Amino acid sequence: MQIAVLGAGSMGHGIAQVSATAGHDVVLRDVEDDLVEDGLEGIRENLQGGVDRDKLTESEMAAALERIEGTTDLEAAVADADLVVEAVPEDMDLKQQVFSDVEDATGEDTVIASNTSSLSVTEMASALENPERAVGLHFFNPPHIMDLVEIIIAEQTDERTEEFAIDYVRDIEKEDVVVRDTAGFATSRLGLALGLEAIRMVEQGVASPADIDEGMEIGYGHPMGPIELTDHVGLDVRLHIAEYLREELGERFKPPQSLRRKVRAGKLGKKTGEGYYVWEDGERVGTSGDWDE
Repeated sequence: MQIAVLGAGSMGHGIAQVSATAGHDVVLRDVEDDLVEDGLEGIRENLQGGVDRDKLTESEMAAALERIEGTTDLEAAVADADLVVEAVPEDMDLKQQVFSDVEDATGEDTVIASNTSSLSVTEMASALENPERAVGLHFFNPPHIMDLVEIIIAEQTDERTEEFAIDYVRDIEKEDVVVRDTAGFATSRLGLALGLEAIRMVEQGVASPADIDEGMEIGYGHPMGPIELTDHVGLDVRLHIAEYLREELGERFKPPQSLRRKVRAGKLGKKTGEGYYVWEDGERVGTSGDWDE
C-alpha cells in the first residue's frame, strides 16, 4: 500500500514509521525541508532505539528506512496514495484546507484520514466533494510505542472506508477501537476529564503532582499518571482541547487556572523543559513550584 503522511512532527513521523515498518511505502511531507529532515531523523533515531533494545534487527531497520521518502511537494506526496493521513496542527480551517487540497490531487478511491485527537471529522469531511472517503485515525503519542488507534466514523464515512481503516490499523499491528464522531471521541474525552481533575486537585492542595500520578499508576495500573501525561502531550494542546470540549459539552471541561497561567508563561511541559514538572534532556528531574518529588 502507498501511504502519504502530511506533517512530519512527532505524530506524523511516528505514523510514517509504523506504516513503513509494517511493509508499506510511505511519503512524509511537510511545508519546509528542515521539518521534513527533522521528521526523518526522528524516525532514524526511533528505529535505532528499537535495534538497541532488540525490538528489531538492523536489516529490518534498513528496510523500513528504504520504504520512506520525504518531500515538501503536496501533489507529489499524495498522487499515488491509497491512504493519506494528515497530522497537521489542531486547527479546523487548516485541516479542512488540507482535506480539500488532497482531494484535488488524488483519485476518488483514496481514503483521506485525520489524526485529530478531538476535532470533528464530520466537519472536516464537509470540505470534500466525496466526503464518504473521510475517516479519523487517532494515533496515540508516541505512535511507534502506543498500541491503540481510535477509528472515528464521521457522519459521511461509508462502509468501504470504515473497513479500509480497520484493515489498515490491524495490518500495522495496532489495536483498534471504533467510535462515532462526537466531541472528544471516547479516549480524549475521558483522558482529558481525568487530567483536568488531577490539576484541580493540585491547585486545591490535595496532593503533589508526583503523589497523584503515583497513586494512579500503582492503584489503577496507569502506565503514566494524568499530570505527567499532560506534560508529555503539551499543556497548550491540553488547553486547546479543553476549550473546545467546554464549548461543545459544557462547563465540566472548564480549564483550571493554573493550566492557563502556565501556557501564558510558555511552560508547556516536556517540550519546553517545564510544565507541572521540570525536564532536562527529556527526563523528569523535579516538580515545578513548591512541591517536592
